[in-house]
Amino acid sequence: MSTTVVSGMRPTGRLHLGHYHGVLKNWLRLQEEHDAFFFVADLHALTTHYEHPEGIRSSTWEVLIEWLAVGLDPNKATLFIQSWVPQHAELALLLGMLTPLSWLERVPTFKDQQEQLRDRDLATYGFLGYPALMSADILLYDAEWVPVGADQVAHLEICRELARRFNSLYGRSAADEAAITAGLQALGKKRKQEFQRLQERYQQSGDESAIATAREMLQEAGSLNEATKTLLLAALEGKGRSILVEPQALLTEAAKMPGLDGRKMSKSYGNAIGLREEPESVRKKLLTMPTDPKRVGRRDPGNPEDCPVWPLHQVYSFPETLAWVQAGCTSAEIGCVDCKQALVEKVLAEQAPIRARAEEWAAQPERLREIAAQGASKARARAEETLLRVRTVMGLDVG
Repeated sequence: MSTTVVSGMRPTGRLHLGHYHGVLKNWLRLQEEHDAFFFVADLHALTTHYEHPEGIRSSTWEVLIEWLAVGLDPNKATLFIQSWVPQHAELALLLGMLTPLSWLERVPTFKDQQEQLRDRDLATYGFLGYPALMSADILLYDAEWVPVGADQVAHLEICRELARRFNSLYGRSAADEAAITAGLQALGKKRKQEFQRLQERYQQSGDESAIATAREMLQEAGSLNEATKTLLLAALEGKGRSILVEPQALLTEAAKMPGLDGRKMSKSYGNAIGLREEPESVRKKLLTMPTDPKRVGRRDPGNPEDCPVWPLHQVYSFPETLAWVQAGCTSAEIGCVDCKQALVEKVLAEQAPIRARAEEWAAQPERLREIAAQGASKARARAEETLLRVRTVMGLDVG
């Protein structure tokens, strides 16, 4: 039986080549190997664009069109729009009931985005609670895996912590809870306080050494039987009956797609090439890229390592072309226009079939809505199974 993977993408306009090489190529592989759920995260878009939501709806459909254009297949993966599955919002609310404020405030992107987006009022409940919604997106589908880059592992950790906290709070019987309370009392005041500090250290920061220290402490506690020690250690780790599946990071190769200025490709940097940008616009952008500043004249030798064009060649060009660029640039046998022209043809060749398929999908709005509706129906059915478990253990009427 295949395992489940979940991932989403905010609709902030048309996608660029960085999205394709950094995310979508990986999704194409995952849809062949896993039970994949990919969603357009329009609710997440509101966390930063709630004052100016115009464009979110049209961007949502543009994203879906481009997913289909690159080869995501609704017969292999579940493709849907986040807001069409209300269970995302419901589980986010329920998780919010047990999410410590300190956990939300220490998420790396919380302060970073406030700094980067100073022109927007982000002192909102929705922005602060973004991690709870992100966690709901994942936990709803019992996802074993979430595809992330190495720099995103910390963002997934709060989801794992919330799953542990939820299972710890609601995954044990009343008898288990009574035994844990009695066991803590039997430890004595000093060791009880130390155990609780270790529990907080592990559950809030994932410090594995806290488990080893607690295990040693419990082994030395002669007043406790083995069953109680096991329960206490499970409580420290946040383990109970697994109501919510704790997801694991599926590390992907960090395909850092270079932009026109050598930095990572990003719309916010103004250095991006659209996934289906018009050929003449692409050609103009690439041919006017900055190059090695030492190549002032055509006859001046250069160094590809100091040129923003070189990283793009490393993405697109075959070894023989790379060797040609390396030799020709350092010897001044080729000019910068020659080097760029070889790159232009590679980029345009990649974009041409994607652009053609996107035009075909854009001409079928009814079919697009049908795909989104079918995906949302499948997602709702899976999500409702999880929410039934959650509502039951949280004391909500499920009748």
